[in-house]
Amino acid sequence: MKSITELQDLNGKKVLLRVDFDVPIVDGKIQESFRIKKQKETIDYLLKHGARIVMMAHIKALDSFASIVPELQTILGHSTQLVLTIEEAASSSADFVLLDNIRKHPEEEKNDTAFAQRLAAGFDIYVNNAFAVSHRDHASVSAIAKILPAYAGLLIQQEVNELQKAVEAPAEGKIIIMGGAKASTKVPVIKNFLSKAEAILIGGVIANDILLAQGKDVGASLVDSDAKELLQDVDLTSDKLIIPEDFVVEDTKYLDIGPQATEKFCQIISTAKFIVWNGPMGMFEEERFAAATHRIAQAISDSGALSVIGGGDTIAAVNKFGLLDKYSFVSTGGGSMLAFLAGEKLPGLQALGYYS
Repeated sequence: MKSITELQDLNGKKVLLRVDFDVPIVDGKIQESFRIKKQKETIDYLLKHGARIVMMAHIKALDSFASIVPELQTILGHSTQLVLTIEEAASSSADFVLLDNIRKHPEEEKNDTAFAQRLAAGFDIYVNNAFAVSHRDHASVSAIAKILPAYAGLLIQQEVNELQKAVEAPAEGKIIIMGGAKASTKVPVIKNFLSKAEAILIGGVIANDILLAQGKDVGASLVDSDAKELLQDVDLTSDKLIIPEDFVVEDTKYLDIGPQATEKFCQIISTAKFIVWNGPMGMFEEERFAAATHRIAQAISDSGALSVIGGGDTIAAVNKFGLLDKYSFVSTGGGSMLAFLAGEKLPGLQALGYYS
C-alpha cells in the first residue's frame, strides 16, 4: 500500500479522507469515542503538511452528524465545518470539513462508480483511514480508490501491521479468545487459527453454538441460527478448542461462562506469549454477568503477553473496566479485524493495493 508519508508535497492539496465516526450515541451524546480519537494522528499529519481535508464517514445511531459536531471538534481539536451535500464539500474553501452521513446516499453501499466520481470531483488525493469499514465494498472505500490517487492513512497502516503480526506469530504460546455472537464472522477465524495457535478459548454465544453442534442441551440460551452449517467443517473434537465446562445460568439461559471455566481460561492466558481477543464471554452489560469478561480482560492485561484485542463489545467492556490502555494493540475494527484474521481479502485494502 502507498502511505501518506510517501507524499512529497501535500501543501494546498485537497484530500478526500475516509474516516470512521460510527460510534454509540446515548441521550444525544457520544458514549465512547475510541474510534474518533484514533483518527486524530492522520488528520493532524495531513493538516500539518498543508492539506485541506474533507472527511466522509457514516453513523448508524443518527441520521446526521449535526448534533455531535461540537463533541467531534473537542475530541479532534479542530474547528469542523459540516456540509450537507457532496457539491458543498467539493466547493468548500475551508481547511477542515465533514461531509454529512455518507450512508444517506443509497449509492454508497452499492459501490456505485458514478457516485464515486461525484465524490472525487474537485479532489487531488483519496486517503482511507477507516479500517473498521475496509471489509465493505462501498463507494467511499472501494470505487473511489480507482478514480483518485489512493493512499493508506496512518491508522490503516498500523492496523495491518499489528494484525499481520497476530497471523504470523508462532503457534506455540499463541492463544485466541473468541466470544460474543455472529458465528458467521467468528467461525472463519477459528478455522484459520486451529493450525496456527496453541489454544482457542470460546465463550459467549459461540460457545452455545458449538455445544449445540456437539448435540448438547443449551436450554433457552441464545444461539446463531446458521451455526450448525457454519461449524460443519470445523474439527469440534480438536483439543485446541477449549469450551467452557460450566456457565452462569438464569431461566435456562447461559449468560456468562462459569467460575471453573473462567479459572481455566485465566490459567491458559497466564502462560501465553501472544493473545488475540474478540468478543465478551457473556452479557457483560449487566454486572451479574460481567465477571468472566472482567477476569479475562484483567488476566490478559496481567499476562505480559503481546495482546491484540478488538470488536465493539470488547472495547466497550474493557473501557467499562478501565483497562482500555492495558493492551499492546486495540483494533478499531470488529468485522474487518475478524475478516483479516480469517485470511479474507478486505475490499478497502485491496483497493489500496495491499494484496497485489
